[in-house]
Amino acid sequence: MIDDTRNHEETASDASAAANNNFDEIAELSPEARVAVLDAELAENKDRLLRALAEAENTRRRAQREREDATRYAVTGFAKDLLSVADNLRRALDSLADAEVRDERTRSLLAGVAATERELLSVFERHGIRRIDPIGERFDHNFHQAIFEAERDDQPPGTIVEVLQPGYLLHDRLLRPAMVGVAKPPAKPAEPL
Repeated sequence: MIDDTRNHEETASDASAAANNNFDEIAELSPEARVAVLDAELAENKDRLLRALAEAENTRRRAQREREDATRYAVTGFAKDLLSVADNLRRALDSLADAEVRDERTRSLLAGVAATERELLSVFERHGIRRIDPIGERFDHNFHQAIFEAERDDQPPGTIVEVLQPGYLLHDRLLRPAMVGVAKPPAKPAEPL
């Protein structure tokens, strides 16, 4: 602390001595030359001030944007953890076709699982989490992860023909890409030699 005070005092005395030397040099000039030198210093100091103010404003805006992003995307980790719950509810519903359900207890159980899935997806939507289920859409590497290619002549190449796992967005950020199968043109038959 004492060293800091000493350093500050030395810096202040150095600045004071430089200002005195500068003042002595300016005092020796003609009035017009003094005005010109002082105008130049004023312009330089004004430029420094404006740059410092602009930098402070940019820092304030950046901090505000970071604060807003932190608030908006704070649930990212929690949301990613809940995606497996949504996947498992869907798997449970897909594991048994309606035609195979014979008794009322199983039908009731499936209805409860479906209601739970609907409620979870509703909560997701309320908090800005949207499901990506891109069947029939063009493949977009920003939102989809191609797992396989399937030869199809009924779909244009690059079209998603199967969704293995839906993706999810949190507001406008990708939480998880959709895992998809993409159409490719059928292989041409080999020409005989």
